[in-house]
Amino acid sequence: MAKEIKEEKITRNIQIVEINNPRTVNKKTTWINITNAGKREIEFLRKQFNFQLPHLHASSANVFAQRPVIQHTDDYIFVILQFPIYLNGTVTSTEVDIFLKHGYMVTIHNGNLTALNDFFSRCKKDGDSLLTFQFESTAVLLYELLEKLMISCYPLLDENSLAINKVEEVIFSQDQRQAVSNILTLRHNIVSFHKIMHSHKKIITKFMELKSRLIPAEQLKGYYKNLIEHSINIWEILESQKDIVEILNSTNQSLMNNKLNDTMKFLTIFSLISFYLTLFVAIFGVHAVDTPFIDSPGGFWILLTMMMVVALSIILVFRRKKWL
Repeated sequence: MAKEIKEEKITRNIQIVEINNPRTVNKKTTWINITNAGKREIEFLRKQFNFQLPHLHASSANVFAQRPVIQHTDDYIFVILQFPIYLNGTVTSTEVDIFLKHGYMVTIHNGNLTALNDFFSRCKKDGDSLLTFQFESTAVLLYELLEKLMISCYPLLDENSLAINKVEEVIFSQDQRQAVSNILTLRHNIVSFHKIMHSHKKIITKFMELKSRLIPAEQLKGYYKNLIEHSINIWEILESQKDIVEILNSTNQSLMNNKLNDTMKFLTIFSLISFYLTLFVAIFGVHAVDTPFIDSPGGFWILLTMMMVVALSIILVFRRKKWL
């Protein structure tokens, strides 16, 4: 049996793997994986495949697309997809550009997609275990790649779930300031995740129109339906996490309001007591001729006792009214 998997490295940023099943009469399937595409890599693609210049420009390392794209030409399909990654504790998007034509798939990315890197390594080391090896179809290779990328989203969703649990613990430990910071970070991550995954279902639905003479159309469509299920599951989990975070935020706001109310009660009581004591002192500080207790023995202690009685009376009134 001939060697099924052939690996080639054109430059440091361009790697090629060929999947060739000797048991079939089909042509080999070639995956060209490019990281941080610069002028040299773009020129290689232009000469090798004659891709359109706007698509090549969009694939350059210094250009980042603002939205997913799928465009059909006479010779190939050009796709831009974004996937979430964790960077310094926050969710951010990273881009993968895909050129798909009969017998060839080209992926261009910045190297941050661990799932893509791992799948490419698997193609080199254990390619005969792939579904692509069975059919030798780039449409199937694209499906397997997208499946790995979609599955890689679930651990990030788990990170959100762990962060939600941590926020809940912080809230009920009465550390509201820390809870606010954690909730803001969590909100940012979920919103970013939402934006990144928003158009995936629409793009994948268009992939269901792909046709290949190497695999039955219904079977290929079934594979891409599996990707749509992943997209729906991810979206539903995000919606659930978003709702939970809003509930936690409302809970935290309620606790903060309760603390604020307690503080305002304390300040109100303190201000009221201070007012009456100040008034009391001002009255007895007039030094009028007939002011009681001023010249009496122990007059200071009598006045101090009266002031304490006034303060305690105010506190008792507040407690009786259940304002404390």
